[in-house]
Amino acid sequence: MKTDLFDYLLPPELIAQTPLPERDASRLLVLARAGDRPAEHRIFRDLPEYLRPGDLLVLNNTRVLPARLRGRKTGTGGRVEVLLLRPLAAPAPGGEYLWEVWPRSSARLRAGQTVEFADGLLRGTLRDAAGGTAGTRLMSFAPVGDWEEALRFAGSVPLPPYITAPLADPERYQTVYAQEPGSAAAPTAGLHFTPALLERLERAGVEKREILLHVGLGTFRPVRTDRVETHVMHGEYYRLDAATAAAVRRAKAEGRRVIAVGTTAVRALEAAAARTGSPEAGEGRTEIFIYPGFQFRVTDALITNFHFPRSTLLMLVSAFAGRENILTAYAEAVRRQYRFYSFGDAMLIV
Repeated sequence: MKTDLFDYLLPPELIAQTPLPERDASRLLVLARAGDRPAEHRIFRDLPEYLRPGDLLVLNNTRVLPARLRGRKTGTGGRVEVLLLRPLAAPAPGGEYLWEVWPRSSARLRAGQTVEFADGLLRGTLRDAAGGTAGTRLMSFAPVGDWEEALRFAGSVPLPPYITAPLADPERYQTVYAQEPGSAAAPTAGLHFTPALLERLERAGVEKREILLHVGLGTFRPVRTDRVETHVMHGEYYRLDAATAAAVRRAKAEGRRVIAVGTTAVRALEAAAARTGSPEAGEGRTEIFIYPGFQFRVTDALITNFHFPRSTLLMLVSAFAGRENILTAYAEAVRRQYRFYSFGDAMLIV
């Protein structure tokens, strides 16, 4: 399958640079998965009108780390930026923290190079290549005092590269239900929810469950291969607890819809069901790649944002609702001046 089948034209001015003042005030394009009726155009807070009592809403409760570190090389003072991707080893007491990172520097970084962050509150030593996605390296970190406290002082929330405007409140790049730190990017479909909207859904009889998938480097990278099938996904950690797995299985058995909030929730649910066809409790790293032809075992409906051309996320929603159906909806969204990407508008596919 050719990668350019997932291309579309997006005027740069439609890339949302800042979040709306109210999370649930974004627009909502409601798309029939079967493509058998016209799209509807609503506001995200209208979502309860499209959900039914008994629907199971699955949310990814990952929290974005302050994973962007800016520091200087010891000795030369050269500037270095490091994006934390995933921890690789838990340290012994008083030991160093080993991470897979994505470093950027004006000059080549060699193994053994040390970098100081936050005036020495945190020191990193670059190791060899990580052996995973091209460009990633290993870096060991030695904090002065507590690691999490040092990271809070030294790091910042890593906004995607297409967002150039400063973010006044870093919490706007976190979902209101974010709990466990570990992501390099937000699960952006969840940014539209407010506590009040979640309460309205609960009162309407919608069941809510949470899973975990830490969003990694793949979010920032388009597919660069000519053919979709040859693209290699960057692995991401996920966890599905026993209670949530049982709730999902129960909903499927009773004919109730499982509605995933975001492509990360889809990936976690479908990865958990890959072995037996039904979601199993567990944790691990998944490299699941969902593109047209994929057989969905769990997901019945999807809440998502509008994604990059030629991205794995666009391929996932195309697998779920059909490539032509999705690209037609995207073209209509462009005509109607929807806002795209992380701080943009949303789509409900039912």
